[in-house]
Amino acid sequence: MNSTTMQAFVLTRYGGPDAAELRDVPRPRPAGGEVLVRVHAAGLNPVDYKTREGMLKVVQRYPLPAVMGNEIAGVVEELGNGVTAFKPGDRVFARMPKGAMGGLAEYAVVPEQFLAKMPASIDFNAAAGVPLAGLTALQALRDELHVDRGSRIFVPGGAGGVGTFAIQLAKWLGAEVTTTASPRGRALVEELGADTIIDYTKEHFEEQLRGMDGAFDLLGGETLMKSFAVVKRGGRVVSIAGMPEPETARKDLGRGLFLSTLFWFASYRIRAVASKHGVAYRYLFMHPSGPELAELAALIDAGTIRPVIDRVFPFQDTAAAFDYLETGRAKGKVVVEIKGAVA
Repeated sequence: MNSTTMQAFVLTRYGGPDAAELRDVPRPRPAGGEVLVRVHAAGLNPVDYKTREGMLKVVQRYPLPAVMGNEIAGVVEELGNGVTAFKPGDRVFARMPKGAMGGLAEYAVVPEQFLAKMPASIDFNAAAGVPLAGLTALQALRDELHVDRGSRIFVPGGAGGVGTFAIQLAKWLGAEVTTTASPRGRALVEELGADTIIDYTKEHFEEQLRGMDGAFDLLGGETLMKSFAVVKRGGRVVSIAGMPEPETARKDLGRGLFLSTLFWFASYRIRAVASKHGVAYRYLFMHPSGPELAELAALIDAGTIRPVIDRVFPFQDTAAAFDYLETGRAKGKVVVEIKGAVA
């Protein structure tokens, strides 16, 4: 490998674990308004293996081969023309552009507006676990559920990557938070501030909860369908694991009538159950945002929230990191340390 190439985890086709591999690829160069980041660590998320499997092709089809990875932490290496907010040597983190990915690599190019200075109080591995999950939780709770002081919010699956941020951010916004967890995850969600914890291995949340102001669904399936009954009439359920609905196509993806119509049919059953309970349903595709990442960095440095990292894998074991993420057992985030980029 030389200065014009780098190692990256590359999606070669849509499929199972063997559809992606570590290989040498050309090192990117920043265009105008872009920043070249020397990546120290990259976070993994369910969207990564769903992308690999082709489950999201109707939303985003990448020209292959494509470098995978949706969130990074690293150091600014080079600036494209017109970049003024950063300088070489800055420690930064980012949610990668939805249409590009590119985080699981020794170097990544990021639009300036998606970058923020990473929290000074944490290391690169911890910072890499923040952007996607942290922004998802912030946007769902503040922008979609309109959580404020006194809100009663249900967050099933609070010990996962997004859930750990959602509990902390909901508490910061002033909410009373109910979550579900296994006995193994109970201590974690309790420590993060959850007010009520339901042991899903023994109890049924739909039999215990009523009158919640909103629910942030992280699990989909039957959990989502049962969540409508626990939210009061006029309340709202926001999901990142159910089925996209028409507003998702317009608001989150900027797409037109075809995708809106497709999502209308795909989400019909969910919306029918929501309507029966007098509850609004929204599926959220989060959007990258440097300014909102800067907000999260300030909250982390103030000690208000903290990233929860389950395991860190070396770059050469990225495939194993995917395998572990897909078990669904991680408490918090799974992170890949990009060995070649560590100074």
